Amino acid sequence: MQKNHDIQIPGSIPRHVVIIMDGNGRWARRKNLDRLIGHREGIKSARSVVRTAREIGIEYITLYTFSAQNWKRPGKEVLALMDLLRHYLSNEGEKLLAQNTRLNAIGALSNLPRDIRKLLDHVMKMTEKCNSLTITLALSYGGREEIINAVNGIIAEGKQTPVTENEFEEYLYTSRLPEPDLLIRTGGEMRLSNFLLWQLAYAEIYVTKTLWPNFRRRHLLKAIDNYRNRERRFGLTGEQIRKQGH
Repeated sequence: MQKNHDIQIPGSIPRHVVIIMDGNGRWARRKNLDRLIGHREGIKSARSVVRTAREIGIEYITLYTFSAQNWKRPGKEVLALMDLLRHYLSNEGEKLLAQNTRLNAIGALSNLPRDIRKLLDHVMKMTEKCNSLTITLALSYGGREEIINAVNGIIAEGKQTPVTENEFEEYLYTSRLPEPDLLIRTGGEMRLSNFLLWQLAYAEIYVTKTLWPNFRRRHLLKAIDNYRNRERRFGLTGEQIRKQGH
């Protein structure tokens, strides 16, 4: 497999890319189509992005698929989104396995319909030994909810000593994932929308006005090139970074 194809700018490829896939509804509205068609088109974008990520050497990609707040959407839309998820999980398992791609999921997964949770568990088990790329679907996920869940987990264990950052992270949904290097948000909105509030502390942020159903390979490559031109500081000054380099 050819790595880093179409990447010209020097610099490291981000190990972990997370994406807020925004704009499905706006895309459909501008075309006078049902919102569900926008969501269906968004699946094509997800497939394109995953394929490209695997080709250029990204190891982890996390997709904000369904938020905890999305349950408050009209019932008809929620049912349609669950049907899309059900269809995806029913049809992608063998493809992911053939591509040596692991499926993972984070969020309040117990809130998902029982049959979807069963399908999800099946695909995750099927692909658990795949190691070319890990796709994480954030489902019924909320950043604040995740932090509260972690705090309650610590309380339940009766811990009496101060909690370190490393210890706290063990209680997060993402405890087995590396910290995100790059956040991509489509649709032009400049907010986190309750996504990975702890984990994104030092991630680079890239916002594009491109709506998610239009986001394809070239858009991901542009975001990666932008990332590779940046100097990651992690709260340090440029002088401190240069000293560390020596």
